[in-house]
Amino acid sequence: MHRSYQPLKPVTNRFLQHRWDHNDYDNHRRKVSSSLPVVDTKGSKTPAHIQLKLKKQQLQDERLSIIDRDNRLLASKLAAIVGSQGLVDHRNHYHLRSLNADKRREELMLVSRQNQAIHQRITARQSEYRRQLWLDDWERVEHRRDDISRYPRGLAEKQRSRMKVKFAAVDSSEHSTSCSNTDTDGTNRET
Repeated sequence: MHRSYQPLKPVTNRFLQHRWDHNDYDNHRRKVSSSLPVVDTKGSKTPAHIQLKLKKQQLQDERLSIIDRDNRLLASKLAAIVGSQGLVDHRNHYHLRSLNADKRREELMLVSRQNQAIHQRITARQSEYRRQLWLDDWERVEHRRDDISRYPRGLAEKQRSRMKVKFAAVDSSEHSTSCSNTDTDGTNRET
């Protein structure tokens, strides 16, 4: 081992130098392990009122008392059920009474009478609109529109009805072929 050891400074005996360096290193490690800190890094002691947390304990005690009370109520209900031999009291004969039902009924009757009076006035009134004048005006507008349009309305229906009359006059042998051709042509035009 001393042959592989390479000291930092030139020495006459490598073996001795290796032992001395090793002893120095061991001595250093011993001093480091046995040394005490110069600065106190422990920190202050936690006060008792912070360690104990009385509020948390109080909340826990209250929660446990609520749970205990609920358990006692449930136990008493279970005892009553066992004592009743399984019979259940499910009869609820309550008569609902409202203190202001009469007043609300009177108000409802008043509103319904007023609504009926308004309805009678509306239905008895003659209309102020002259509907016949509007219809005559609309017919004039349609007539003008047909006069100025390039393709008048209803022209396509007239042409289709003429085509049906022409096809009805054709012989029955030609009718089947011509109808199949016209059906495909008609569907193409419509789409």
